[in-house]
Amino acid sequence: MKAIFRSSFLRDLKKLREKSVRSRVKDCVEQVENAAGLSEIPNLIKISGATGHYRIRIGDYRAGLVVEQDAVIFVRCLHRRDIYRYFP
Repeated sequence: MKAIFRSSFLRDLKKLREKSVRSRVKDCVEQVENAAGLSEIPNLIKISGATGHYRIRIGDYRAGLVVEQDAVIFVRCLHRRDIYRYFP
């Protein structure tokens, strides 16, 4: 699948201080790019009440995604206590 990154996602990545979390996010992005469909992406959960919005669990962090046709748009990457304030 094609991965598209919003500026908010890239800004959130710059704010991450832990290198281990950054590397796990990078691995997650690679898994999404190599996946042929949504069922092949591990830890992907649909967000209830929002059409086409998903989240991926990355330790204590969550990546907020929007799926449109054959593209996955990475919108946010925040701590689990903050992700639901800013996404969707």
